[in-house]
Amino acid sequence: MQNWDFFLIYVHYQTIICIFANILIKTMTNLSVNVNKIATLRNARGGNIPNVLKVALDCESFGADGITVHPRPDERHIRRSDVLDLRPVLKTEFNIEGNPTRDFIDLVLEVKPHQVTLVPDSLVQLTSNVGWDTKKNLKFLTEVLDKFNHAGIRTSVFVDANPEMVEYASKAGTDRVELYTGPYAKDYPINKEKAIAPFIEAAREARKLGLGLNAGHDLSLANLTYFHENIPWIDEVSIGHSLICDALYLGLEQTIHEYKKCIGR
Repeated sequence: MQNWDFFLIYVHYQTIICIFANILIKTMTNLSVNVNKIATLRNARGGNIPNVLKVALDCESFGADGITVHPRPDERHIRRSDVLDLRPVLKTEFNIEGNPTRDFIDLVLEVKPHQVTLVPDSLVQLTSNVGWDTKKNLKFLTEVLDKFNHAGIRTSVFVDANPEMVEYASKAGTDRVELYTGPYAKDYPINKEKAIAPFIEAAREARKLGLGLNAGHDLSLANLTYFHENIPWIDEVSIGHSLICDALYLGLEQTIHEYKKCIGR
């Protein structure tokens, strides 16, 4: 066999490796750690312990694929100053989620994170516990998404596991949807097959429409593996409360490793 033949065989196998690597990258699910609870603990005492910036950087070094923050108008956890401090130092994806008020829109456009996730929080809401009615709010969402899309920021809309809500999020111009997984987490201990069913349906609708797919809220070490097994094409899970609670017992580094195992990493 000539050297040229060996070269062709080598190129052939390298091509195959590249193809499979690209497939793996496209189907890999990322873990974004929400550091709001760290800010809540800091704010409870005043001062700067724990240091949100340090924890976020530690999460990255421990294997997190991204950092999520959710600044609210009352700054009860993440502050505007935290967002401004985090952006220049993070090496992974930065996701800012929140209700698109004028102040929120201005902050996101100033910071230009990798992703912005629109969440329909009220001013008094304790946590995000419902997705957008994207059909009813189609005009508003279209206008807001257009601002972020033109700024080159990837957009995501927080929705319930309802194919119609996914469809209208697509019509509004979003790049991705984030499925609100609170109901899944609540029903999982009772009947996991029934709990996951509407999420599979909504996820399939997103895939059919060519949308990226995220998920978040009350995902945990107890229920994340099953969720990922049934929707393996999901792009990102954003987890904060459960992850930080588990870290109290396991430590932050080990906890991140355990969550990544749940998503096949």
